[in-house]
Amino acid sequence: MLIPKTRSAHLHRIDDARNMARFYSLTIQPTLFGGASLVRNWGRIGTKGQIKIETFDEPQDVDCAFIRLERVKRRRGYVDLGNARLATTRAAAAKTMSCRLRRSVAPA
Repeated sequence: MLIPKTRSAHLHRIDDARNMARFYSLTIQPTLFGGASLVRNWGRIGTKGQIKIETFDEPQDVDCAFIRLERVKRRRGYVDLGNARLATTRAAAAKTMSCRLRRSVAPA
């Protein structure tokens, strides 16, 4: 089994007109048993926020979940910490496409 790579994204959404200052953090971490976990941390900036941990047996599954959640948050107005947006690479686009294909082919 492949050891999953550690990966993270730290996003912010600030809207002074709505008194909104939120953060959303995604991190992929290897587990002790060979799988990977997706750690999500979100809340109001300046607080500890809430944490949710999902575990996956396959590294491809955790990558798909990471990409999907990051894409959803960006659509909702979240941007990278410091307003520096990462460029979408061909590899990320290819992973997104393979996630869609796997989901449509997965047995019910």
